[in-house]
Amino acid sequence: MEAFSDGVIAIILTIMVLEMKVPHGHSLETLRPVVPVFLSYILSFVHIGIYWNNHHHMLQRVTHVGGGVLWANLHLLFWLSLMPFATGFMGENDFAQIPVALYLVDLLACAMAYFLLERSLIARHGRDSEFARALGRSWKDKASPAIYLAALGLTFVSSWLGLLGVVTVAAIWFIPDRRFERA
Repeated sequence: MEAFSDGVIAIILTIMVLEMKVPHGHSLETLRPVVPVFLSYILSFVHIGIYWNNHHHMLQRVTHVGGGVLWANLHLLFWLSLMPFATGFMGENDFAQIPVALYLVDLLACAMAYFLLERSLIARHGRDSEFARALGRSWKDKASPAIYLAALGLTFVSSWLGLLGVVTVAAIWFIPDRRFERA
């Protein structure tokens, strides 16, 4: 499961970078139109990197999986696989409200899918398992969806407020989750 997920995530990152079109010209001015695309790529790269990092650490404590866990993992990978589309839509449209809102919906869906994967792994291993103890509880798990929801609403006031929520969640998770490393 980990190797498959790593492969899918690598493909997602590759698709995102291949979606960035090289501007024609040799002056700095020719780069100006791709700045929003590049900034949206950075945001998405960081978010996908955070998911990959935490997914990797979490799976180090997994001793066995079943069909429910595999489907929960595929659910997460589905939402992550939409990230290149949401990223491109947002970057190509200069961070307009609807593209930013769609981006936030995808990020919220990723967060919820990751939560469901955690719950399915707890169900598979047991509430008193080493895995469940290692997972424990984290304020970040609760804060991230709440921030995404608030940012989604704020996007319709200003897309920059929505993006502030995206950056806030990335900043919260940028330092990897150490729960599994400590266990």
